[in-house]
Amino acid sequence: MNNQASEKEKIRVRFAPSPTGYIHVGNARTALFNWLFARQNNGIFVLRVEDTDLERSREEYERNLIQDLRWLGLDWDEGPDIGGPYGPYRQSERLELYHKYAHQLLQEGKAYYCFCSQEELEREREAALAEGRMPVYSGKCRNIPLKDAEKRRSCGEPAAIRLKVPEEGIVAFYDLVRGHVEFDLKIIGDPIIVRSNGMPAYNYAVVIDDALMHITHVIRGEDHVSNTPRQILLYQAFGWPTPIFAHLSMVMGKDNTRLSKRHGATSVDQFRREGILAEALCNYLSFLGWSPPEGQEVLTLQQLVKLFDLNRVSRSAAIFDYEKLHWLNRQHIKKLSPEEKLNLALPYLEEAGLVSSPATEEQKTWLKKAVEILLEGVDKFSELPKKFELLFDFNPENLDQEAKEIIASSSARLVIKTFYQKIANLSEFNYETFARITGEIKKETGIKGRDLYHPLRVVLTARGSGLELDKFIPLLEEGARLQFPRRIIGCLERVKMMVSFLNL
Repeated sequence: MNNQASEKEKIRVRFAPSPTGYIHVGNARTALFNWLFARQNNGIFVLRVEDTDLERSREEYERNLIQDLRWLGLDWDEGPDIGGPYGPYRQSERLELYHKYAHQLLQEGKAYYCFCSQEELEREREAALAEGRMPVYSGKCRNIPLKDAEKRRSCGEPAAIRLKVPEEGIVAFYDLVRGHVEFDLKIIGDPIIVRSNGMPAYNYAVVIDDALMHITHVIRGEDHVSNTPRQILLYQAFGWPTPIFAHLSMVMGKDNTRLSKRHGATSVDQFRREGILAEALCNYLSFLGWSPPEGQEVLTLQQLVKLFDLNRVSRSAAIFDYEKLHWLNRQHIKKLSPEEKLNLALPYLEEAGLVSSPATEEQKTWLKKAVEILLEGVDKFSELPKKFELLFDFNPENLDQEAKEIIASSSARLVIKTFYQKIANLSEFNYETFARITGEIKKETGIKGRDLYHPLRVVLTARGSGLELDKFIPLLEEGARLQFPRRIIGCLERVKMMVSFLNL
């Protein structure tokens, strides 16, 4: 199209969600790509709220989407919360504009009132399908003179407003992701731009908004490709320049179906609650349809701004890989300071009832060590309380199968019994004492390696595997001296409980 926005203009992009639910990762990816494109080109990123679906739109969802975007680290230059030169930035506050421009199209003969009822339109649709034709509007009301239509309207007869579309021809545009795209006007018909209840149709309102907000590039999901010809026809009707389009592929699950709740978490809010870091989620979302030229994987937002290239975005479906997201999350967790890790972990530990709020400074000192050790191998912070069960939960009656098999042999029983005899009169215990005693047992019994240490792991943890004992014992003993909502049982008491349970 010759009237597409010039690349030399100051780039202006927008993210325009509907406040009808939480932000899905597909929408978050769209917001991120728009933001990266704007920041990379020293452009303007606009947040616009499309809330004309009055039945489903909620203020709480708008608050949530703003919170989620800010959590992701995305900021905007114009929006409903900060204003800007082309506001208002909520569609519900722009209704007068939509009516003004619809009136202009009516007066210029580029639009007309349609008095067809839903029943009539459905009959037309069914007849067309039965005859093997595309179910486009017949244009029945197209030639009603405007004065006659306005008179019928003034008498209370409901009517929608439709755009007049040429019956023949092609609408074509160049898509930065998909290349050349074209549509035959025969399959478009005359689209409704204002419904009979006075509310603007999506394809109409979005054009008014994008044009008046001087949007130069429209970056959105490929589910909007079929909307694009109708929008271009509106730009042409008004004589406005058409923005440059880039339609991103859909985000799919590994089974090649559209990503949904059955695949796992799908909203930004869910990932945040699970303990996925914002940096990791942005890092991963950027890889849904794009990859950096250097092949780097662990990237910050600032690095993404430098590397991102809209021309390298793939048109192939983007497959959401939870394992890759979790791997990236682990890499970003490693980059956090011990204080940051503790602050992120505390809400999950408090919710699990392991830590009181607020924790004492003494508790925080210990928790910082525990979090640093137990985070190893954790995919997300919500998994951390389960790791802490190693310290807070000790029940010989709940031995796992691996532990039962370890202590079933006579040599294991000998190790446990001997160990108990050597610690029976101790009042304090630490890892140095443990190392000394195990050395004595090895010398006295000849038992060594796995046969020596695995039974002792079971005695101290009631589990067949877990944290290395040189890390576990100091952590457990220090924690046992602190007051938590759930008491941590120290090593000496654990051994006595296990020996009693095993009747040794």
